[in-house]
Formats: sequence, C-alpha cells, structure tokens
Amino acid sequence: MQVTMFSSLLIICLTFLVFLLFFFKTLKNPQLPPGPKGLPIVGNIHQLDSSSLHMQLRELSKKYGPLFSLRLGLKQGIVVSSPKLATLVMKDHDRECCARPKLLGQQKLSYNGLDLAFCPYTEYWREIRKLCVVHVLSSKRVSCFSSLRHFEVKEMIKKISMHASNSQVTNLSEVIVSLTSTIISRIALGRRYEEEGTERNKFDRMLSECETMMSSFFVSDYIPFMGWVDKLRGIHARLERTFKEMDNFYQEVIDEHIADSHKKTPQEEDIVDVLLQQKQHHSFSIDLTNDNIKAVIMNIIIGSTSTTTATAVGAMTELVKNSRIMKKVQEEIRSLSSEKDFLDEDDVQKFPYFKAVIKETLRLYPPAPLLVPRETRENVTIDGYEIPAKTMIYVNAWAIHRDPEAWEDAEKFIPERFLDSTVDLRGQDFCFIPFGAGRKMCPGLHMAFAVLDVILANLLYSFDWELVEGTETNDTGSTVLPGLTNHKKNPLCVLAKCRI
Repeated sequence: MQVTMFSSLLIICLTFLVFLLFFFKTLKNPQLPPGPKGLPIVGNIHQLDSSSLHMQLRELSKKYGPLFSLRLGLKQGIVVSSPKLATLVMKDHDRECCARPKLLGQQKLSYNGLDLAFCPYTEYWREIRKLCVVHVLSSKRVSCFSSLRHFEVKEMIKKISMHASNSQVTNLSEVIVSLTSTIISRIALGRRYEEEGTERNKFDRMLSECETMMSSFFVSDYIPFMGWVDKLRGIHARLERTFKEMDNFYQEVIDEHIADSHKKTPQEEDIVDVLLQQKQHHSFSIDLTNDNIKAVIMNIIIGSTSTTTATAVGAMTELVKNSRIMKKVQEEIRSLSSEKDFLDEDDVQKFPYFKAVIKETLRLYPPAPLLVPRETRENVTIDGYEIPAKTMIYVNAWAIHRDPEAWEDAEKFIPERFLDSTVDLRGQDFCFIPFGAGRKMCPGLHMAFAVLDVILANLLYSFDWELVEGTETNDTGSTVLPGLTNHKKNPLCVLAKCRI
C-alpha cells in the first residue's frame, strides 16, 4: 500500500515538474504567434480531429490569423495558411525550416529516415535525392515504363466495357485504386498481382496498414514520458507487426531480383533493379544497403499509389457533378483523337483544358492537404515572430489553395482559371503547392503525371458517365478518411456507357 501511494505521488510530482518546466520555457518565448489555449501537458491535442485536421486548422486560422501557434503536448507547432507565409517558410527561410519531425510511425517505417519524404536535411538526404532524381524518377526513366502503363490501362478499359455492356454499376474508386496499385507495383517491384488473388489482397492490405501507421497518433511523439500509453493501446505492437511484415516483403522482393538479375534485359528492369545496380556500382558517396533500398521503395509504392489515386478519384467526382465541364473536356479529347482507340502520354499534351481540369483538381483537393510536416532546424524569425528550433510546421496547402485573396471564386471547381494562367505547380507559385516547394518538394512529378494523365484521359475518352441515382457526390472535400492523403470516404459509384 505504501509503495503504491509512493508511486502515485512520484508520478504526480514528475507531471507537475514537467508542467513547470514547460511553463517557464513558454515564458521565455513571448514572441510566438497567437493560438488557441490548451490544457497543461496535453496542450491542444485533445482539440484536434485527425480525419479533418486541414479543415479544422483553416477555421482556426480565420480566428487567429494565417500564422498561429499550437501546443502539441510538449512540442511547439505553428500553422501556415497563406501564400505569403508559405513563401517565407518554403523559400525565404527554407534552409531553416526544412527539417522533419521525428514521429515514431514515420521513422520506423522509413528505416529511421533513410527515405526521401521523412529524411532529415543532411548530406545523406542530398545524395539519396540525387540518386532518385537522376536514376529513378527522371522523365527518361518514367518513359521507359510507358508500354506497361498502356497495357494496364487497356485492361481497365476492358473491365469497364464489360460493366457497361451489362448496365452494371462501376465502383470507380475501387477500379482506380486497383489500377494504380498494379501499375506502381509493376514499375517499382516488377510484380503484377491478380485482382482477385490472395497475394493482391495481402499487398493492398499491407499498403493500407503502412499508410495508417504513418499517420497514426502516438502519445510518445508529443509527451515522451507517457509512451506507456501507446503500449496499453496496442498501437506500438501494431507498428512493430506492420514494420516486420513490410520488411519481410521488401527483402523477399530484393532476394528475387538478385536471383533473377541475369535473366532480365534493360527493357525489363524495374526500379528495384535500378537501385540494386547503383548499390553494386557505388556511383554515389553513400554506400547503399538493403535498408536504403527498402526505404526508397516504400516512398514510391505508398506515395505514388495513394496520391495518384486520390487525385484521379477527385477529378472524376467533380466531372460527374459538373456536366458542362465533363462535356467540354470530352469534346476536346475526342475531337483531337477521334481516330484512335487509345490515348498515350504524347496525345495528352495536346489537351490544354484536360490539363486545366487536373490542375483545378489538385487545387481544390491537394492529395496531401497539410503536405509532409516540417520542423525548424534552428531559431528563425517569421513575420515578426520568434520561432524556436524544433518547432513543427504545418503548411496547410488545402487552405492556401482556397484563399479568396489568391483565387477568385476559390471554393468553386473552375478549370478555366488555368487556361490563361502562368501559375504553375512546380513550387514557384506559393498559392498553388500540391507537391510542396523548396528543398523538400516532392521529386515524383514525372511519375505522378505519367500515370494520372493516361488513366484519366482514357476514362474520359472511352466512356460516358452517369451517376448512380441517390449517390452522394458532395463529400469530396468534407468527408475524407484520416491519413496523410486526402481520400474520399464514400466510393464513387457510376454507370459507364461505351463511346459510340
């Protein structure tokens, strides 16, 4: 009994001590931006909802301004919600603000930051990024996989044509997820999983679980001395299981590639082959290990699949809701390509309105609404406020893309706004940052658009689309699944009619 009372008293004293330390630390930083009041120790964590965090943060920005503070347990955070402030963070002070917070789920599944997305800003990051940009994600490398993409999209068209001939409803969300997953797994791993097979189900489940763990809330990330809560919740054990399953999967893929390397022609090589060659040739100052390769592959198969799927589904959702826009984009595609059975990447470059539709989709529904969180590497002054080192930075791309000062009729889907616009999505215009900007901008644009363009163009070229009666279509922006990527909660179910 005395031991129990002593333990309880000790916990209370330690908790109070941590609170006092945090309180006095806060007193030393009087120039932080304003923000909502929080509770001792917990801060604002209890006030935030992960399933709609980008929307919630936008509402807070209306009250506290485009730059405001959050206290996330014992961590300090700021939220950026305007193009001007995004410019300050990702351009003017990019060097000081380009670190990544070390969050347990992301660090574990990226092999302690050996990837591109969650890697700290170090010499290693510069080398691994150079390797990927030159050998993995370059336009030349991406073009090597064009026949693969064409084959898989044609298989999708056959499937939807069967639905159309039987007047069968098509779950377009499911179709696009399956197609994108197949394309990326073939490009990255050299594997094609049968749609209804056990291996395919296992692969899809692993990817989903991995993404879930990366975006999950771990108490230890924000209140380290309460990490035991994660163990009680079982989430720590779940993360370990997910990591071991993914690690075994990656290792199996690598072993297969090593065993079969002598059987492949250059035209048959996939991204794992390319990375293994770089490991053997020592082309860079870093010595690649299997863990380096696994971390990069994780980025590609999870990042590419998730973001491409979200954008394609978002675009089709908006088009079936807007018959005028659907008609206009289909007329453009079909008038220029009426003699062809299939549209390739070169054809798509002739469609300015189609490209505007994709840009407008990325504006209203950026696949990663809060991008990947940043962290300050050192003390920095932003907009007159003193931001200490190790402060988490959320750049709310979703709010920036809907800023009424930057965009006319910001909440409406109007592709025409991009027809005569010089605004680009490559990180130079900070009112439009679907792939981020600065040093930590996503380098996978070529890969993303090569897959996205050929999927969307052929869906619009080959079929006319009708909503299933009673289908809810107004949930694209407001009803989403929790996670790093902005996925619709409700599937897009439509009726396809083959083009006459």
